[in-house]
Amino acid sequence: MPRGESELSDEALVERVTNAPEGDTGAFETLVQRHQRGVLANCRHLTTADAAEDLAQEVFVKAYFALDRFEGRSSFKTWVQRIKVNHCLNYLRRRRGVAYVDLEDETAARAPELQAEADAERALEVEDARRHIAALLDAMSDTLRIPLVMRDADGMSYEEIASVLGIGLSAVKMRIKRGREEFRRLFVLADGSVGVSLDQAARGADHV
Repeated sequence: MPRGESELSDEALVERVTNAPEGDTGAFETLVQRHQRGVLANCRHLTTADAAEDLAQEVFVKAYFALDRFEGRSSFKTWVQRIKVNHCLNYLRRRRGVAYVDLEDETAARAPELQAEADAERALEVEDARRHIAALLDAMSDTLRIPLVMRDADGMSYEEIASVLGIGLSAVKMRIKRGREEFRRLFVLADGSVGVSLDQAARGADHV
């Protein structure tokens, strides 16, 4: 990576890539390193853990070949998020029936920490709750599930969600409101046994 490249803004790096005769792969690599963790985490929330890594790589491949269409009307991060959402939705539509989100790998990764911080009974309860939440989310429509996860699991602002999904701010707020209501309805129908909230499940139940 050229010295100082890591200090450049996303927009400056995009300009380097698009202005270079054969593309500045070093500049694009910096963009990938800067955003790959967030994109991978988002892909896990929107699809399955097994598919997330491949989908995240495909998102950046799509972004690279579409950079000449990046107009800077939104941030590069928001632009990549839009590509990510569309790509993951297309994947889900091709493979409808696959579980929406698989959080088992995150639970396994945190197992030593959970054992150190809490007793085994509570750790099992958290794991069961996360699987239960995944099943509830899978039962929701894409229209309500996607903005709900982006807000309550990924922590995105209403404005960012509106930009990524290409809808108005009021529509985002309404979908999230309806999504939370639908999640609660499904929660009650499922017997209300989930002991961990959506944001805790997505972030690894940090407060357990």
